[in-house]
Amino acid sequence: MKLKEIEVEVGYLYSTSANQYRAVLAMKAGFMLYAPSIEGANSLNLTPIKMPFDNQPFKKCQIMTFAKKNYQIFDFNGTKAIKHKLNELQLIEVIAQCNAKSAMATLLAE
Repeated sequence: MKLKEIEVEVGYLYSTSANQYRAVLAMKAGFMLYAPSIEGANSLNLTPIKMPFDNQPFKKCQIMTFAKKNYQIFDFNGTKAIKHKLNELQLIEVIAQCNAKSAMATLLAE
């Protein structure tokens, strides 16, 4: 299942058909930063302190490139959907795990 560009939002978690979770961290002018987990990740039982992005570098790409990948509906806290909102603590943890704070500031300043 492909996404529409308008379905890609900051602070949301997506799952690819390769069982890779992707958290969108920042977007500006057609570009975005996201945190990818490893492919083949186990189903998540997410908590604010357990996110699957440890030691995974953030990535920068065009929003339309991100949207054209194959995504799947996944279960998150008892809800099935194509994307799920991360709470503030989860988003802070993802940013810290992939060391994206300065890259986010650079993207947003462009």
